[in-house]
Amino acid sequence: MSGGVTHPRFAPRRGPAPSSWWSKAFLRAVEEAAFASAELKQGRRHARAGDVGAITVAAGAFVAAVLDGDEARTVTGSVPVLAAADQQVLVELIAAESGRIGALMSGDLPHAFVEAVEEAGVELLPYGGELGSACSCDSWLDPCPHALAVLTQLGWLVQRDPFVLFQLRGLARDDLLTRLHALTLSRPDVGAGSSDQDVPAGAAEPVDDLAIAEEAALRAARDLAKLLAE
Repeated sequence: MSGGVTHPRFAPRRGPAPSSWWSKAFLRAVEEAAFASAELKQGRRHARAGDVGAITVAAGAFVAAVLDGDEARTVTGSVPVLAAADQQVLVELIAAESGRIGALMSGDLPHAFVEAVEEAGVELLPYGGELGSACSCDSWLDPCPHALAVLTQLGWLVQRDPFVLFQLRGLARDDLLTRLHALTLSRPDVGAGSSDQDVPAGAAEPVDDLAIAEEAALRAARDLAKLLAE
């Protein structure tokens, strides 16, 4: 899958479901997409049993294998990619408030940001009707239980890394950071707005979010290089 990012498979889990508001919203969309509760429950069982292999996510698409007994089923799925103008809205709204880039880099998706995106007429979080899928099994259901298993784990991925949402909508992490950097250079006033969180009186001036993001990316690259060299 061109331009895709492959995420390692999830181990079997028995713990509570994801608790972030955006992951819950994604999983509600999965529930909306399901034909009936029986198929949804079967898909969740596959997901929790660790039957889903590594998931590759690209612009508007995802693919994974699901083990069902002795058979491995291949699931491919789709999410509508945002138009170029809508992607630019995302970039500008992230840059508009201090703290948003840092929040995303730390694994958070500010509710105020998503509300601002929706007010601008752009949907970052998909709804049930936008979750397309196809499976190599012979089920006539769309989505089938195997696809629902993959979609459930996509909800877990979104919990761990909100950038997965952006990539599904056609805006990869590196592209997003590059565009934010270019926007900051061309418009020095960007990011001068108030934060999504209240800043106590007398607090220190906020540091450059983009600088934090770039430093974190460089640090991650160095750590990966060390691991590969060992």
